Amino acid sequence: MVNREVRSLAPVLLLDPARSTFDEMLRGYAVSMRSRGLSEGTIRGSQYGVKRFFRFAGTYPWEWRPQDVEDFTSSLLSGPEPLAHSTIRGYHQVLKGFCGYISHPAYDWVDVCMERFGSAPAQICHPWNTFAHLAEFEAKPARRPFGYDELEAFFEHADQRAHDLLEERKKGALPALRDAQFFKTVYAFGLRRREAVMLDLNDLRPNPYVPEWGAYAKVQVRYGKAMKGSPPRRRTVLACPEFAWASEGLRYWVEEVRPRLAGESDALWVSERRTRVTTRTVDQRFAEIRDAVGLDRALTLHSLRHSYVTHLIEFGYAAQFVQEQVGHNHSSTTAIYTSVGDDFKNRIFQEALRRVLGEGATA
Repeated sequence: MVNREVRSLAPVLLLDPARSTFDEMLRGYAVSMRSRGLSEGTIRGSQYGVKRFFRFAGTYPWEWRPQDVEDFTSSLLSGPEPLAHSTIRGYHQVLKGFCGYISHPAYDWVDVCMERFGSAPAQICHPWNTFAHLAEFEAKPARRPFGYDELEAFFEHADQRAHDLLEERKKGALPALRDAQFFKTVYAFGLRRREAVMLDLNDLRPNPYVPEWGAYAKVQVRYGKAMKGSPPRRRTVLACPEFAWASEGLRYWVEEVRPRLAGESDALWVSERRTRVTTRTVDQRFAEIRDAVGLDRALTLHSLRHSYVTHLIEFGYAAQFVQEQVGHNHSSTTAIYTSVGDDFKNRIFQEALRRVLGEGATA
């Protein structure tokens, strides 16, 4: 408990009492976050946010004021590339949580700071000086799904890259084959980056309704995006007929190519060192192919998942089915990802014309 720790330290002469107290606060806050079931990554991120604000303010928490938050926010918005709304709101949430902890009467930090420094910590984040979460979708407007032509160009270049390396018997041919199939799998099953990277061979499952697809008709996602304080969520993603080519590609990767790389690893996607491929690696490979094709740099690996949702809707799948496939808790989240293309809108418009004006009506 903080009470016992602080009291036991009271007789000790601290060489730097301000810094020592701040470090104690950070450790205590980490303990409280672990007690709430938050991941170590979330805890490290929160501590980083508090330390960044500390460096900006140049003062300790018992000296922080609401004006410091406003100045900090202005600095985040004034750079050559202002931070996204969601990023700044994340900093505000981190600060609000930390200040709530050190100023809460359940802990002794107010008394300790008054005794040591004659000033007490207080909550400095309020509705009038922090970003509110007003919109469901806070990503940059430039973020969008692939168009069909862009997808075709991207996958064609990835395949050609692997083919050329194989023909020339150059190093990197097998990883290039892996990359091409990895990106196709992300798109064809609507996976997040980490969900795909963490797949093992045993996560590939058959579907009794399409026995001809063998063990490549379902993907068992075990590392889905977790809610705060909860373990990763699981779901099963069915291969859809429109993406049967991806199942065939998986079969070729698993049965023909992967055995030449894998060794004893259970990972579906392995590196030349026979270890699980990393998210950093697939990000780099994606950017290399995207830039080589000359596609919009706003397109990211996650854009493949956006494309999956958009295209399933365009193919006529029910919104509930799409929601279950991608693992969204709420239909509103799925709707955010949906950006139907012009071909789909034109087809629906033509159908409406024929329905209302008769079979001979055209736009």
